[in-house]
Amino acid sequence: MKYDVIIIGAGPGGIYAAYELTKKNEKLKIAVFEAGHPLEKRKCPIDGEKIKSCISCPSCSIMSGFGGAGAFSDGKYNITNDFGGTLYQYIGKEKATELMQYVDEINMQFGGEGTRIYSTAGTKFSKICMQNKLKLLNASVRHLGTDINYVVLENLYGSLKESVDFYFDWPIEHIIKTEKGYLVSGKEQQFEAKQCIVSVGRIGSKWMEKICEEMEIPTKSNRVDIGVRVELPAVIFSHLTDELYESKIVYRTEKFEDCVRTFCMNPNGAVVNENTNGIVTVNGHSYEDPKKHTENTNFALLVAKHFSEPFKDSNGYGESIARLSNMLGGGVIVQRFGDLVRGRRSNATRILEGMVRPTLAATPGDLSLVLPKRILDGIIEMIYALDKIAPGTANDDTLLYGVEVKFYNMEVEVNENLESRHKGLYIIGDGSGVTHSLSHASASGVHVARKILEG
Repeated sequence: MKYDVIIIGAGPGGIYAAYELTKKNEKLKIAVFEAGHPLEKRKCPIDGEKIKSCISCPSCSIMSGFGGAGAFSDGKYNITNDFGGTLYQYIGKEKATELMQYVDEINMQFGGEGTRIYSTAGTKFSKICMQNKLKLLNASVRHLGTDINYVVLENLYGSLKESVDFYFDWPIEHIIKTEKGYLVSGKEQQFEAKQCIVSVGRIGSKWMEKICEEMEIPTKSNRVDIGVRVELPAVIFSHLTDELYESKIVYRTEKFEDCVRTFCMNPNGAVVNENTNGIVTVNGHSYEDPKKHTENTNFALLVAKHFSEPFKDSNGYGESIARLSNMLGGGVIVQRFGDLVRGRRSNATRILEGMVRPTLAATPGDLSLVLPKRILDGIIEMIYALDKIAPGTANDDTLLYGVEVKFYNMEVEVNENLESRHKGLYIIGDGSGVTHSLSHASASGVHVARKILEG
């Protein structure tokens, strides 16, 4: 089979690249190969009753499939260059912002209309944070919610399937450069295209590493973010979330001068499991529909770790910590903040008697046996710092789930067009190590599509 463009990966980068290509040139013959399932078949077997923990499905429905790992996220599109990736370093801040706004317009056309966009610009909270040694990052955020995010993806697929060939449950094994373009192989079949876009997301990190090795594409190590997910009564953060929804707050610790940041805030949301390469970590979701709201808010507290010589495997470091948590807790561990600072393990009775009803069934345990002291000290410092702007954060009953790990792909060497050293081979989205968010990954897809269309 011959195509004009082959896209590997149906996450945000691949979806918006396909959308832009088909919208601007209906004659293009495009194929999208996805290792996971179609959207409607993405169902995690964990139900909390019969199946309580990961059973290592051949394709993880939470992380893979149409929509990528973001399909069941809370659908937050942050329009900012302050976080979410370094796309702006390749294409410029103005261009990056323009593309993210364009993606937001598409989302509104495909089911997101009526959802609210929040902004930190000109709010009183920047000053309050500064007065307490905290920094509030600037951003506009469109919150679709897990439910509306699914609708948008459903509608996008409905529009694309008429003009794009989708191959689901079809992992690609090799990419080979030819005189005419690229040959991709999978399931003992080969497909040819003039140009190839690789958008495999974080779940494809090991695959991406193999491809870069085979094709001699230079890479460099990236960071890994390690921490916990905090869950507390929604009223404690309501003055922030009602106005900002997502507040990205950074704190520099006094002890080690490490940066600790809040990440993925979910007002009235739920804590959930996440599976990355067979390792169970924790994440959070929230819904736009008020009927699906909980009484709690959750968010991550993460510490970024970079490594250099002689150790470069940042992801391996994060994986080892997550595996230790899985070994001790059989999955995710939960601990009351009061128990953590007192140096004792949480048990089911103390959690049950507390003010916070957990939204995830996790194993009560002791996070100090899992997280390195430097990271744990930073998290504790951050909780006390947040308590000054949101009193009640440091309550004994605040729950900490561990571990939360954000794996970043190694940074692949690409030019300003996100093109590798091989002409016509583009590497985009979180799989490139350049983007770390829905909005940046989607924007990278549009950017590359436009470069291809320019010829």
